[in-house]
Amino acid sequence: MRLGMLSWIIDRQRTGVDTYLYNLLTSMIELGKSNDIFLIHYKKTNDRVYTLANDIIVPNVPRILKYSIGIPYAIKKANLDVLHAPIHWYTQITPFFLNYNVKKVLTIHDLTPILFPKTHTKQTVQLWNPTLKLIKNKIDIIIADSNNTKNDCIKYLGIPEERIKVICLAPNEIFTPQKNKEKLRSYLQNKFDLNFPFILSVGTLEKRKNIPNLLKAFYKLKKTDKNHKLVIVGGKGWRYEGIFDYLCKLNLEKDVIFTGYISDEDLFKFYNTADLFVYPSLYEGFGLPPLEAMACGCPVITSNTSSLPEVIGDAGIMIDPTDSDALFDAIHRILNDDDLKAELSKKSLQRAKMFSWKKTARETWKVYEKVLE
Repeated sequence: MRLGMLSWIIDRQRTGVDTYLYNLLTSMIELGKSNDIFLIHYKKTNDRVYTLANDIIVPNVPRILKYSIGIPYAIKKANLDVLHAPIHWYTQITPFFLNYNVKKVLTIHDLTPILFPKTHTKQTVQLWNPTLKLIKNKIDIIIADSNNTKNDCIKYLGIPEERIKVICLAPNEIFTPQKNKEKLRSYLQNKFDLNFPFILSVGTLEKRKNIPNLLKAFYKLKKTDKNHKLVIVGGKGWRYEGIFDYLCKLNLEKDVIFTGYISDEDLFKFYNTADLFVYPSLYEGFGLPPLEAMACGCPVITSNTSSLPEVIGDAGIMIDPTDSDALFDAIHRILNDDDLKAELSKKSLQRAKMFSWKKTARETWKVYEKVLE
């Protein structure tokens, strides 16, 4: 089988969907599939993954023609049997899915532009739903990150259940519990000027992550807890400014640290030294950060909405993300109950072991084989 993968998203600063693709590819390569994989992108890079698989650079044409010409060029050049688009990006994949005699697989991570239009640009909202409806019958198999996303695809797009395969994501192998906490603390203190103890949250600074409600709960905590800082890891997303306006309104500038985007090599150190991980997102197609925290043994508080209960199980505390009082109560409870904290840490490690990228890679490869039957 000759598999084409649209891989340009891993050539940028990686967040959720980019991390998904990179770990999926590296795990497939570890399973011995490197000769069968053709990575399609637009700019030569030195990333190791391209040296381990087949690399296809599409022609340098005007941007308006890049996708309509580049994708068919790659399909023909590599004589592909299956092409996998790891993300629905309407401007890039629509030309492909409307044409060409090749089996087609699409990963749909979530339907946030449909369900939460105010958290996306006007252009994304206007084009996302129509293009998905236009191409949905051209796709052989859709991969969804969770049962929640699968159900959303059935409800809002009318996609038959039998054409959707649920395949969960997993934490990177770097996210493991570390014994030498003092060494990690010293590293973070020197590099990020970080004060301990701290509560951690990870995610792009955007409306869907519900950061103002986290700040509101933390503001309540500061009335009784003068020691803990709040560390928020993640790059600035669309319309992030309101977060900093609210921070100033609550006068929390000295107690909340924004690190910006950081690498996994630094992120696992934060998970290992945080007293608690909090993730009150309004909606997630899967939710990797809570699972990464759990894999490091960090107690987790997250939302009881969307796919997050599927990920967390009984290993963390789930709350209504719109209820800042419930979020405060959960934070206060864990920070003041060492037995509960230890219990959640133990359950988190056990739960995280249920997820692995090798399992994700094997199940995804079976999807490719299925569409060729």
